[in-house]
Amino acid sequence: MAAATHDLNEIKRRMHAAVHTLKQEFGGLRTGRASPGLLDPIHAEAYGQSMPLNQLATVSVPEPRMLSVQVWDKSTIHAVEKAIVAANLGLSPSTEGQTIRLRIPELNEDRRKELVKIAHKYAEAARIAVRHVRRDGLDILKKLEKDHKISKDDHNRDAELVQKATDHTIGEIDQALAAKEKEILTV
Repeated sequence: MAAATHDLNEIKRRMHAAVHTLKQEFGGLRTGRASPGLLDPIHAEAYGQSMPLNQLATVSVPEPRMLSVQVWDKSTIHAVEKAIVAANLGLSPSTEGQTIRLRIPELNEDRRKELVKIAHKYAEAARIAVRHVRRDGLDILKKLEKDHKISKDDHNRDAELVQKATDHTIGEIDQALAAKEKEILTV
């Protein structure tokens, strides 16, 4: 019984990891509003290696449609600027000293619809990941019952708990998707 309970906590942790990943992916979708998370996936070549942008600069939002990237070391400005352009986010850097400014352009209707489709794909991938975790959890319970480590009643009760955790996590994914869809579609 104790092993099955421990497995339930691990299953919940893995399900929430899928939600966390989804939220990170949503953060990378450009919605027409400035968000420091937009630049999170960007890596720049600096000091002989590929480094995340947040280890080379401070990203802030001085205006609703503007990102400001304050590069700490003058020698890395060109590398950071090049990485932003190479990320193909549709942003044109404007450099003033050690500060790179990025104006976020308005989204047209077609691009908004495309972003909603991408958000739906991300959400479906997260749902699939959660279902895989559920399947793994149910397989563990079946094996524990088969090996006579838990009773049929314990198996049924724990399987129900796994299903409740799955339903709850899928609900979180659906809420996150609805919020992102609203953010993309509102001007």
